[in-house]
Amino acid sequence: MDKPEGITSHDVVQRVRRALGIGSAGHTGTLDPFATGLLVVLLGRATRLARFVEAQAKTYHAVARLGVRTDTDDRTGAVLEERSVERLDVGDLRRALEGFLGPGRQRPPVYSAKHVDGERSYRLARRGETVVPAEVEVMVHAVEWLRWTPPELEFRITASAGTYIRAVARDLGAALGVGGHLTALRREAIGDLRIEDAVPLDAIVPEAVRGPASVLGHLPAVALDPTGRGHAIHGRTVPESAGEPGELARLMAGEELVAVARRESAGWAPVVVLGTP
Repeated sequence: MDKPEGITSHDVVQRVRRALGIGSAGHTGTLDPFATGLLVVLLGRATRLARFVEAQAKTYHAVARLGVRTDTDDRTGAVLEERSVERLDVGDLRRALEGFLGPGRQRPPVYSAKHVDGERSYRLARRGETVVPAEVEVMVHAVEWLRWTPPELEFRITASAGTYIRAVARDLGAALGVGGHLTALRREAIGDLRIEDAVPLDAIVPEAVRGPASVLGHLPAVALDPTGRGHAIHGRTVPESAGEPGELARLMAGEELVAVARRESAGWAPVVVLGTP
C-alpha cells in the first residue's frame, strides 16, 4: 500500500480488511501518521511472513528541520529549544550526514514503541516520566544529500530494520550543535519492494493482491517436486544439497509458495509453512 499522510498504519490495515472482506491482515513496519509511503499489508496465512519482510533494509526520503528540537524528534512534538542555523557550513552539513554511514548505535526516540522496564516508552513519556531508551545497533547502508534549503535538509537514506529516521534527524542536529527534528518522511522501499508498485487507498481491489512470494524476492527460490512439496507442507525437511548452512529460501511448487525454510545439514527445514495438503 501507499500510505497517505494523516492516518495510522493500523487505519490502512482496517481499510484493506473492509475492502477485501478479510479478517486476518497485518502490516510489516509502522509508519507514523505524518509519514507516507510503502506499507506492506499481509493477508491471511501470509501474515506469518511478517518477520521476513520486517528484517529487510528500508529506504526513506526525509526532510530534517535544523535549529529546532522537539520532544518527539518530529514536527508533531512540543518545541524544546530553538537555535539559529545561519552559520551552518554546507561542508560541515555534508560531513555530518555522511557520518551516519556504516554501523553505529542509536538511541530510539522517547516517543517510540521500544520497551523500557517492561512498558512501551511512549506510554511512560505521556505520563511525564523520565525515559531513557537503551541504545540499539543500526546500520546505514547509504545516505544521499538531496537539497539544503535553510533551515531544512532533504536527504535519502537506506538503513537496517529498527532504525528511527526521527532519531537520525535529531542526532544530525546534535552533531551540528543546533538541534533538529524530522518534518517529512516517505518510505520508498523495503528490500526490493518499491513504492512505484504500491496501491493507493482508493484502489484496494482483489486484483491488486499479490501472491505471498512477491514479498520474499530477496530470498533464493528452491523448486520442489511433488515429493518435496509433500515433505514441506507437513513441516518435514526437504533433502537437498544446494544452499549454505543457515541460509533462508523460498520453497516453491511452480508459482505456489509452499514454505520458507532454513538450510540445515539434512536439507531445507521449513520455518514457516503456507502450503496446504
